Amino acid sequence: MNVPVRHLDHATLVGYSAGALPVAFAAVVASHLELCASCREQLRAADAIGARLIEQQDGAPLSASARDAFRARLEGAAPAPPVVVAEPAPVDPDLLPTPLRPWFGERYSTLRWRAVGPGIHLLRAQDAALGAQLLMLRTASGKRMPMHSHGNNELTLILRGAYDDVLGHFGPGDVADLDHETEHQPVTSHGVPCICVAASDAPMRFSGWIARAMQSVLRL
Repeated sequence: MNVPVRHLDHATLVGYSAGALPVAFAAVVASHLELCASCREQLRAADAIGARLIEQQDGAPLSASARDAFRARLEGAAPAPPVVVAEPAPVDPDLLPTPLRPWFGERYSTLRWRAVGPGIHLLRAQDAALGAQLLMLRTASGKRMPMHSHGNNELTLILRGAYDDVLGHFGPGDVADLDHETEHQPVTSHGVPCICVAASDAPMRFSGWIARAMQSVLRL
């Protein structure tokens, strides 16, 4: 199993812990967390800090009736069921990360890709509740993408394959946590197509006129 080496920005983790991210970004974050033990540990630290801050806040006192009702609920609560430790299930390489399945389906083999260019296929999640754009992109191996920057924030998780850009090498499980200051031109590695999932809250900015014309059609 590949161990991710490119991780979430600390501010992104704090935003996820606080429940402040749009659903589209949260889906990508949760998918990376499913694959990355290091970021899960960082998230636990962020959760602990948030819990400490809540504890330090002055809460309104409970009324006598509310206190009695709460005590009655505690006394009448059923005992917790015993914890059963199950054997780890075998990993099915055809399954998408769990947080992505509500938007794209369960399996890579059943994804209905839309061809948008030579060697490039797209799948867009359509739901107003996402709060931002969420899409999956499959790019043929050895392909150079157009040079571009980002209108605001973009979070990209590599699911299969790999690419290289000015920031380095990104493989399965790695995440590119980018803002408007980053301009790059990913080049997919040879071997297998690169599949990634990305959330963005503003359109990309392409340098070439051909890419800009494609952008107007694809709404990237």
